[in-house]
Amino acid sequence: MLGRPLLRTSYEADMALFPSVTQRVVFALFLLFLVAIPFFAPGTIGESGSLPGPTFLGTSDWLRLLVTLGIYAIGALGLNILTGLAGQVSLGHAFFMAVGAYTAAVFGSPQGPLWGLGLPIWIWLPMAGIVPAILGTLIAPAAVRVRGLYLAVVTLGLVFIGEYLWRNLDFITGGSQSGRTFPALEFRFWQEEEAVLSMTEPATWFGVLNMSPTAKTYLFVLVLTAVMALVAKNLQRTRTGRAFMAIRDRDVAAEVMGVDEFRTKTLAFAISSFYAGIAGALLATFIGRTIPEQWNLNMSVEFIAIILIGGIGTVTGTLLGSAFVIILPRLVADLTQLGERLVREGGTWATILDPLVSTGSGDWGLVNTSAGVAPGLSVDQLNLVIYGVLIIGFLIFEPLGLYGIWLRIRNYWKGWPFTY
Repeated sequence: MLGRPLLRTSYEADMALFPSVTQRVVFALFLLFLVAIPFFAPGTIGESGSLPGPTFLGTSDWLRLLVTLGIYAIGALGLNILTGLAGQVSLGHAFFMAVGAYTAAVFGSPQGPLWGLGLPIWIWLPMAGIVPAILGTLIAPAAVRVRGLYLAVVTLGLVFIGEYLWRNLDFITGGSQSGRTFPALEFRFWQEEEAVLSMTEPATWFGVLNMSPTAKTYLFVLVLTAVMALVAKNLQRTRTGRAFMAIRDRDVAAEVMGVDEFRTKTLAFAISSFYAGIAGALLATFIGRTIPEQWNLNMSVEFIAIILIGGIGTVTGTLLGSAFVIILPRLVADLTQLGERLVREGGTWATILDPLVSTGSGDWGLVNTSAGVAPGLSVDQLNLVIYGVLIIGFLIFEPLGLYGIWLRIRNYWKGWPFTY
């Protein structure tokens, strides 16, 4: 109603994804901004034109970062369904991502020294989600018999089992030393040589828009991420989503109310594994070549950090956490390099930053840009420390993470100038 945006007069209005006009407009503008990012770079429109906006976002370097962000967001949405909605702690997300990646390799890569069927993307990408989902369904009966810390240990074992399997199934994974290549993002009807649409080749659309391979990949991942996020958001509003949350809040009470605990937990594992498999296939395809050791415990911890920092149990928080965790290492690296340059140049900033930045083998500092040469933490090690500190801080002071901070800010301005 006019002047009363929070008034709901029907159940349908109360459950709407974007109940107010303001939310719909803001979301549409934000979506247009995301679509326009590749066209901020010079030369993307005509010979030298571009859309007005932050030019650096349209560069290949940042587009690759944003593609990685979208892929991690898909994987984190799956973990959020399992852990945030169903309340099942899992440290085995990297295992299901690896299953999805190698499923894509078997179905999509051409036949050669390693297994490959050379099938098109409309087969190997869905199979990259279906096979992990089936495997998750088979593993779930053993996992759902335990809870809490014991469940975390069970799923942690999957990562170690996976590391052993990926190293020894060299006819699929390529082995520890060389790894294997993965199918390219190319759309074909079947196995014809000429692709209908290739993400690996530059193209000109409508005779005006110049698209680089990275830009096309970004738009494809953006669409896929939006679809997966929409499905995850709608899942929360269904009977299945409410069953997940009932199990999470009090499983005994949920069973008394008629919720099948075994079936619900198994379904949560299957859906989460499907998301993880899709994310793993996209990540491996985007990187191009991976080794088995990439799918390790650190990757699982990254996804735990995403949902805890962003806001567990919420789709918006998962997306915020993905952006934070993926972009943070880039910002830390850039700031470290800037600090090193300022220290070398001398002056006031050198005095302030010298205890923090190591510039050589004889200069001690908290962080360095030459891992293994200068003392101090590398950028990757510093990122892990930051993740740990943030997880502890958010769990203690703001369990809803970045989404909880956003709610506080939004509610403050809604109530201003009143404090209640």
